[in-house]
Amino acid sequence: MAGFNQLFFTVYTYYKKSYKRKASRIAVFYISLLQISLVLLLGMFFAAFFNQMKIDTLTSGNAWILFVITSIFIYFKNWMSFSGRNRMILKAKMTKKKTPQQNIILIWLLPVASTALAIILLRSFL
Repeated sequence: MAGFNQLFFTVYTYYKKSYKRKASRIAVFYISLLQISLVLLLGMFFAAFFNQMKIDTLTSGNAWILFVITSIFIYFKNWMSFSGRNRMILKAKMTKKKTPQQNIILIWLLPVASTALAIILLRSFL
């Protein structure tokens, strides 16, 4: 099973105990936030790389518009794939396998660390 699916179900099962109805929304928000922060990190890396190579491929304004459109697409893709029948299928596959429980604090620190690295790249190279 993919790493994002495992992280989704780790967050989902953790919050299912406390917030029965909102656990799915929290997990979709988390996985979307993680993927968006990774896209931001990747975009900042390429922006710094292209800046060092003196290549002008995309203006800053157009890059941010592209990032916003990509972020909206990622959220709706996760919302569609982790709700309804697909979530039940993935949950059935997940219950067959015993996966070790991960620390929820470390899981929430992943998007924070990725965003911090993106900001560091933005400040140091641009």
